[in-house]
Amino acid sequence: MPLEIERKFLVAGDGWRDAAHTIVPMAQGYLNDLAAMDAGDGTRAAMKASVRVRVAGDAAYLNLKSRELGHTRQEFDYPIPVADAHQLLTLCVGGRIEKRRHLVAVGAHTWEVDEFLGENAGLVVAEIELDDAGEVFERPDWLGREVTDAVRYYNLALATRPYSQWSEAERAGTLD
Repeated sequence: MPLEIERKFLVAGDGWRDAAHTIVPMAQGYLNDLAAMDAGDGTRAAMKASVRVRVAGDAAYLNLKSRELGHTRQEFDYPIPVADAHQLLTLCVGGRIEKRRHLVAVGAHTWEVDEFLGENAGLVVAEIELDDAGEVFERPDWLGREVTDAVRYYNLALATRPYSQWSEAERAGTLD
């Protein structure tokens, strides 16, 4: 079973920009939303996975990710034709996530710094994928507060309720 072990952080400052060695434009959407994930209303079971369509540069993927909160989840990622991905994006619920992913090497790891655009402009989040939940990693000086367990920073949540709709308290992190 493929597992993703990922930790998510806010970014403090622009120190990561000069270190980015690759930038990949991305557009993604979800075939389900947070409401479908939580439905379990007696007439139907709550969905146990998000279903995402992503166009990343000149590649496209269909992704299923289990709904657990935290750093470890099941994840299945399948390449699909880009033309199919564009058609699937028209079927997605909620908003489309648009971002630029900056890859930044730090020590033995590559950080993915997502600079969100559109309705989520102003939000910048750094993610690191690990081989083990307890793995030690180098923390760059531009790394801010950890938000791995804060659902509102998940892309699925951002598609439903974008950063532009957050209160000042949410943006400041006083409601985590």
